[in-house]
Parts: sequence; C-alpha cells; structure tokens
Amino acid sequence: MKGIFKGKTIIVTGASSGIGWAMSLELAKRGALVVAAARRNEKLQALASLNPDSIFPFVCDVTIDSNCMDLIQFADQQKFPLAGLINNAGIGMRAIFSELEMDVFERVMEVNFYGTVRCTRYAIPLLLKNKGWLVGVSSVAGYIGLPGRSGYSASKFAMQGFLEVVRSENRKNGLSVLVACPGFTKSEIRKQALNKNGKIQEESPRKEQKLMTAEFVAIQIVDAMEKRKDELIIGRQGKVAVWFKKFFPYLTEILTYRNMAKEPGSPFQ
Repeated sequence: MKGIFKGKTIIVTGASSGIGWAMSLELAKRGALVVAAARRNEKLQALASLNPDSIFPFVCDVTIDSNCMDLIQFADQQKFPLAGLINNAGIGMRAIFSELEMDVFERVMEVNFYGTVRCTRYAIPLLLKNKGWLVGVSSVAGYIGLPGRSGYSASKFAMQGFLEVVRSENRKNGLSVLVACPGFTKSEIRKQALNKNGKIQEESPRKEQKLMTAEFVAIQIVDAMEKRKDELIIGRQGKVAVWFKKFFPYLTEILTYRNMAKEPGSPFQ
C-alpha cells in the first residue's frame, strides 16, 4: 500500500471523527506521516493509538489564527517534509435563514471557510516548495443550495471558489489542488449540526445506515490525491444532482426542496 505518500507529512483537520478519522488511517496505511488535528484531544489520542508510528495528534481550533499557525509549524518539524494539507474540519447547521441567529451563520463560516483559508495561507509556502497536495473536503452542498442549510451551503460554495483560485494561480508551480465533494456520508456532522439558536441538534435527520461510509469516502479522496485530480464528486446521488443542476437548474431546485422537506423535523415542512 505504501507508495506516493511514503516519506511525506500530511495534515488532516477535523480528524477526530468521520471522514477525517478515516482519511488519517488511510493515509498512514499508504505510508504518510499524518498530523491529525481537531479540538477533541481524547478522540485524537484514540486515533493515534491505532497507528502510533504514523499518526501524530495535534489539538487545534481552526477558528483561531494562532492555532492554525502552530499546526503548520508542528507539521513542519516532523521528520518528513510537509507535502499535504487536507482541510476537512467542518460544522453543519439546519434552520430557515429568516429565523437563524447571525452568530450561528458566522460560526459555520468561521470553521468551514475561514478555517480552510487560515490553514492554507500558513501551509502554502511549504506545499509549493514540496509540490504537494492541497485538499478541501467540500460537499454537494457546494454546488446546490440546500434549503435549511444556508450557512453550510454558503461556506462550501465559498471554499470551492477559494480553492479554484488557488489552483489557477499555481497551475505552473506543481501544486495539486483537489476539491472533494461527498454526498451524504455517515458521520457525526448531522448529530453535531447547529439549530437556529446555535444549539446542537443531537439527532440526525437522515437514516445514517443507508449513507456512504466515511471509510469509502476516504479511499475515494486519497485515490484522487494520488491521481492529482482537480475535482471529485462522490456518490451516485451527488453526481446525478450536480449534473441536473448544470442542465436543469429550476427542476433541480424544486426536487432539492422536496427531498429536504421530507427530513424528520424539517424546519420548512
């Protein structure tokens, strides 16, 4: 399994659960030294214990500028050069925009969008030097505005636009910039999503057992990194939805509304 990532350090943010956890293990399996970053130290320690020779935990809140700077410095001090940054830290929300507290919207943007910007800004000199990988784990919600997810969709649209610019600016510099967009994936993000008042909703509105696994998504993303792809949409439903949006935008909007309205406890039923 060891190949292109052997002898390289790669940062994964949001590594304490879900896709970030699975990507950390997958990259370590393929030979990378992984700096796994998140806020929950106990979860990071549990992750590192699964592969203590290759996964190194680092407690980091991507909404704090100094934390992001320290994360990059820590990764740069490892025995292998920093060659990859996977911006995976994210938070969800579910509420009608007209009822949403502004600080909830801002918090989602701080984590999902500005967290990506901060980490990327500090890492990019090293990523350019080592001709490495910059990855943003976005969502199909970055292509299609999801009703009840105004802050989440806005943050993912913004992330994708930002990374497209970074890719364009560095076409001749050997930097691989991947925007990975999974469809609905089994993870904690819905259970930890915020309601209109900023409280955690705790219960997922989706049938988690029917969703893609984080392990499946992680393999798809790491494979795409190996191939130095620019874009990746994961899941048949997501691919169909993005295709429909391109050619039938009005119909896509209607169908998306109907689909999201069927969720248990939907704020706009």
